[in-house]
Amino acid sequence: MIKKYYLLSPGPTPVPEKVLSAAAEPIIHHRTPEFSNIFMETTEGLKYVYQTEQDVFILTSSGSGAMETAVVNTLCAGDKVITLSGGKFGERWGKICRAYGIEVKEIELEWGQPFTKEQLADELKAQPDTKAVFATLSETSSGTVYDIRGFGEVIAGMDTILAVDGISGLGATPCPMDEWNVDVLVSGSQKSFMIPPGLGYISFSRKAWELVEESTLPKFYFDAKAAKKSIGKKTTPWTPAVTLIIQQKKALDIIRSMGLENLFKHHRILGDATRAAVQAIGLELLSKSPGNILTAVKVPDGVDGVQFVKLMQGKYGAYIAGAQDPHKGEFFRIAHLGYMGGFDIITALSAMEMTLLELGYDFESGQAIKAAEDILKENWE
Repeated sequence: MIKKYYLLSPGPTPVPEKVLSAAAEPIIHHRTPEFSNIFMETTEGLKYVYQTEQDVFILTSSGSGAMETAVVNTLCAGDKVITLSGGKFGERWGKICRAYGIEVKEIELEWGQPFTKEQLADELKAQPDTKAVFATLSETSSGTVYDIRGFGEVIAGMDTILAVDGISGLGATPCPMDEWNVDVLVSGSQKSFMIPPGLGYISFSRKAWELVEESTLPKFYFDAKAAKKSIGKKTTPWTPAVTLIIQQKKALDIIRSMGLENLFKHHRILGDATRAAVQAIGLELLSKSPGNILTAVKVPDGVDGVQFVKLMQGKYGAYIAGAQDPHKGEFFRIAHLGYMGGFDIITALSAMEMTLLELGYDFESGQAIKAAEDILKENWE
């Protein structure tokens, strides 16, 4: 049989055809009125998704570059911060901070377990000199969504800022920056923004800008002041990824025409369908607070989790994600993020069922697909 590639990972995610085709258009110079118009329209589109009145800056980097930008522009060496680490990406906040001489109190959470606003309030009472709290909207390594709204309520009246990694979650689950009192919000292009990897996005609240003015950490390429000065001139301080920004403008046009609430609903339906499907055949979710970005599923007893992912990818061409260290082989992750539809989920579940049967897991074939179809049919518009 002809093997077809199905991208079902939590990033990169599939790109709409009209967005893909933009990469084939002739390149334009970045210091021209033509590009400035596209750049500013893209920036306004990002503000729409961020739900903020503040500037959103476009970085030619991955989301990790935006995370580093958050750290180096708001802190000074020796500052004390709290990082919430419930997976590989929450852990990354701590690694970036330590690289710049920041004193880190890392709260290590069991993967998939929630962390409440009351717990955060207790931590801040115990450490009143905390300069920033670094949290994650959607922890991609575990499929868990955290209570950013609650964290914002705790921090709103304090001098402490709340910095949030929204790289996989923004656009797929609510996180209105201004309303929820998020002071620094970062994201990336290859998730719900529906373009290839290569762009990072970041926005600062007024409270965060006060720290930007005080920050003494070294920075050059990721200097927020330089970005702010340039955006006033409708441009970037350094050569931008022109084609990616053009693609992002087209993808944002799709998002705005759909509407944020409908985009959230779309992800919820796909998430509900996936969760119902895996539970219908006796599989267990990893997360106690699962989000609509991806579903992390525990590998059943008797099945080799590493072999499961290899077989699903290699034989069936269904590129889901496995678990990362230190939990490699313990669970797998099916994404329902960005430019995916109901039949993408059915494809993923069909490949999952065929792989599980081949590896000896005993269940009634077709039950996962039926459970998903029931939810998709009920919500199809």
